[in-house]
Amino acid sequence: MVARVGDFGLARFFPKSMNSLSGNSSSTHCLKGTIGYAPPEYGIGTEATTSGDMYSFGILLLEIFTRKRPTDDMFKDGLKLHLFSKMSLPDQVLEVVDPLLLPRDNERQSASSSRNPRRANMEETKMKECLISIMKVGIACSVESPTNQMDILDAAKELHFIRDKFVGTRIRTERERANHL
Repeated sequence: MVARVGDFGLARFFPKSMNSLSGNSSSTHCLKGTIGYAPPEYGIGTEATTSGDMYSFGILLLEIFTRKRPTDDMFKDGLKLHLFSKMSLPDQVLEVVDPLLLPRDNERQSASSSRNPRRANMEETKMKECLISIMKVGIACSVESPTNQMDILDAAKELHFIRDKFVGTRIRTERERANHL
């Protein structure tokens, strides 16, 4: 199954009267989202809520950074994308993150040979910290208990902080490279 943009933000669109439909109804109105992206409580007929939207957002964020869908065949016997991601932190984050998001080996080697190896190691450490931080946001948003989820304002603040920290590092590095040329 493929997630659709319409799977997110459902709480705004479902009127209270539709949310109170019988749980035994076979109508698609009760599904309220794509399998894997909809929170578990939607399966028992719970009304669409903003916490359900946060769950979907967290799963989508984890999918973007791991390149694994929540419906992937590897997720069975209680293992879900949320748990898979959580278990990888902090030590295995580079093994579970989508390799396309990481510098290639030849880029890493040329970067370390063209400048201070210590600085290259610091950049890799900073990248790892940022990936861990992003994964933590996805994990905090996709907690199954709505009362324990990160809310959208905190998630947005944290993601902006991570972006500013990472982009700031990248800009400094590019300036330093330009100064050495």
